[in-house]
This record gives sequence, C-alpha cells and structure tokens, in this order.
Amino acid sequence: MSKKKKLAVVVAVILMVVLDYLIFTGYQVPVSEKSVEIHVTMTSDQAQTMQIYYLESEDGSTAEYSESMSVTASYTEENTAQELTFSVPVDITALRFDFGEAASDTVISEMKIVYKDAEIELSAADLSEVLDSNDIDSVSFDTDIRIASLSGDPYLIWNAEEWNMAQLVENQDSVKNTVIKVVLCAGLDFVFILLLCFSGVLGSIPKELMENRKLIFSLAKNDFKTKFAGSYLGIFWAFVQPIVTVVLYWFVFEKGLKAGGINTRAGITVPFVLWLIAGLVPWFFFQDCLNGGANALIEYNYLVKKVVFKISILPVIKIISSVFVHVFFIAFMLVMYLIMGFGIHLPYIQIIYYSLCVFALSLGLSYLTSAIAVFFRDLTQVINIVLQVGTWLTPIMWNFDGMNLPSALRIVFQLNPMFYVVEGYRSALIEHDWFWQMPVMSCYFWGFVVVCFVIGTVVFRRLQVHFADVL
Repeated sequence: MSKKKKLAVVVAVILMVVLDYLIFTGYQVPVSEKSVEIHVTMTSDQAQTMQIYYLESEDGSTAEYSESMSVTASYTEENTAQELTFSVPVDITALRFDFGEAASDTVISEMKIVYKDAEIELSAADLSEVLDSNDIDSVSFDTDIRIASLSGDPYLIWNAEEWNMAQLVENQDSVKNTVIKVVLCAGLDFVFILLLCFSGVLGSIPKELMENRKLIFSLAKNDFKTKFAGSYLGIFWAFVQPIVTVVLYWFVFEKGLKAGGINTRAGITVPFVLWLIAGLVPWFFFQDCLNGGANALIEYNYLVKKVVFKISILPVIKIISSVFVHVFFIAFMLVMYLIMGFGIHLPYIQIIYYSLCVFALSLGLSYLTSAIAVFFRDLTQVINIVLQVGTWLTPIMWNFDGMNLPSALRIVFQLNPMFYVVEGYRSALIEHDWFWQMPVMSCYFWGFVVVCFVIGTVVFRRLQVHFADVL
C-alpha cells in the first residue's frame, strides 16, 4: 500500500470516529412531530363540549388561538365522573382549556399527560398558576380543581412549558433514539469503508468526466436538439408534455375530486396546484434522467464501438440533456408561486441542492441500468413500469403527512430515495425549511446514492469490455 493510500485510510478512520462521536453526543432525534395525550377526569353539572387550544407562542396570554390548533372532547353525562382525552403536540408552550358555553360548576379530579407507558400527573398545585382566564366566576386549587364558570366563553390558560412534556417523550424514546444513532453511525461507517475499498473505480469515472467536460456539454446540447429534430415545432414539444400532465392532474384532483388546499405539517394551507407541481417537477426530471440514462449505450452504439471514445461519459450526456427542460420547469414553478402570492424566499435556493440530488442518484442508477440494458434489452420496459408505479408510491399526488399510516409503513415509504427529494422541494418552497433540518434523511439519501454509484460503476467497468461485441 502506497503512502498516499495509507494517509487516506488514516484520515478516513479519524473522520469516521469524529462523526460517530458527534452523532452520539451532539445529535438529538427530533420530537417536533410527536404528540402526547392529556387525560382529564372531570365532573360537571352541564353536558357540553370541552375544547383545548394550544400555542407555540412564548406569550400564551396575548397570542391568538385558532380552531386549526385545537382539539375537542364531549362531556356527556351530567354529575358523573368522566375521563376526557385530548391529543396535542409535545412542543406546545401554552394551553387554553374551554369549559363549553353555558354556566357550569366543574370539578377536575385528575389531569395527567400520557405518552406510551409513561405519564406525568399534574396536581392542583401544578395548575394553580393561571396565565389568564375569561368568564370564570371562581376557581379553587385544593385536592381537586373547582371551577365555577359563567355563560359565554369561559376558559383557563396555563403555561404548558412547565409540564416537561418533551422530557417525558425523550425519556420514553431513549432506547429508540440510541438505536437510531447506532444505525446512523453504522450506515456512515459503511459508506466510508465502501469509498475506501472502491476508491480506484470511483475516482476514475469522475476524472474522465472532468477531462471530457467540453465534449460532454457539446454532446448534451446536441442530444437535446436531436430529440425533436424531425418535428415542425422542434424543442417546443419538450415543454408541452409535462405542462399538459400538470394541468391534467390539477384538473382531475382539484376540480374533479375536489382536493382543495393541502394542509402541511407546519399548519400552512397551500393551493393544490402549487403543492402538486412541487412534487411533479423533480419527478419529471428523475424520470427523464433514468429513461435516457438506461438507453444511453444502446442509443449511442456507434460511439461505443469506437476504440478511442470514453464511453463512460455517455450516461451523463443523457442526464445533462434532461437538465435543460428541468431548468425551464423550475422557472415555470417559481413564477406560479410568485403569481399566487407565495413570493420568493431564501430557502428556494435549495432547489439547486435537490436538483443535484436527483442528478447524482440518476447518474449512479444510469451506470448500472445502461450496462445491464446492453445485454437485457427488456430492462428499459421494466424501468418504465417501475417509474409508473413509483409515481404513486412516491407522495407526489397524495399528502404523506395527512394520512394516518402505521409507523412501519411510513418507514417503508421513506426508504424511497425520491421521497427525500419530493418532500425536500415542498419543505423548501412551502415551509421554508432547510435540508440540514432532516439530518437522518439526508444521510440516508447520500448513503443510498454512494451505494448506487459504487455498484453502478463497478458493474459498468466489469461489463465494459463486452459492450462493443454485443452492440
């Protein structure tokens, strides 16, 4: 082993150890999407609907409460102890308890926060500090909490930050969080080892691409033009089909099936057409890249047979050819967001990052599929079927966050690498989140890309000597 390679191994091992240490000591598994249950055992002389409003505002006494951030439960039997259950996010800072609309005498004998098998019981003393109240005649905090409310809009507001709900969730999920960290470290270590083992193969193809970059861009432009060379309208057709598809889906779902607006996990309501196009634009790019990349060697068979030609540049030519249409649709999408009042925001720059994600994923898959397609021509038909199915398995036309899916099934959907890209586009455009706020998904995606690239390039190099004979 050369000194340079030994140095690379030492640096990689040190980097692995540092990353593993940072993950175990500094990374916290996010709990913002978790919820807890508030169980209230109460007795009242009036049967009516009780409602809990919650806030993420620091000042619960002056912030506005909305119906979209509230839950209800019905107290049905007068003068009978009944347990009501309310599900709220774990990270709320203020909670407002509404006692119906009619005047009533209510006794709260027990109030507790429940998450899985753990619970926090809130005593009368814990609830004695009230931030604000309305239409309350009197309230006492002894063993039980006794509230005499007036008609109108009676409520009490408490500071929910003091209830340590996040700590309850963190303690209960400590084992799960440790497992996630172990898996994350193991995945990163595996990627590093893979890069070291196949550094020769992985380094040769990027080197060839850099050396032939002018030829690549020239052939890519020519490839884009020749796709529609025989038609009167030329490259105009490259933009028409995707636009027609967007309009068709929009008409069917929003007008035909009355899809209406989409509520995101951040509580933002966005018009369906904007939510839809944020998923379709990256998917169209991926679809075009994979279809073109898989057929690259077959389509350019006359170049494959040339001894002096670097055939490793052919898959990337087809992918760059697809970039031209993708850039147009990014501009088209941003104009739609601007026209419909969403403006232009700094996180939109992440579209470049997520487009590079699709580019890298497509390139790795294209080296693998293009090499196999030379010997197994039916692979291109298989890819078409997989892409058709993938259109529906990827949350492009359905709201992943709005569906009550089992945890195991949610994980299965998230294993699809295009899930990361589609959700990334939407989080950047609609919720204005940054990709580093999804560290686990980001690490998984790039780990998947590295594995695909390693497998693809190794298979490509092994089969390369037989391409000219078969074609």
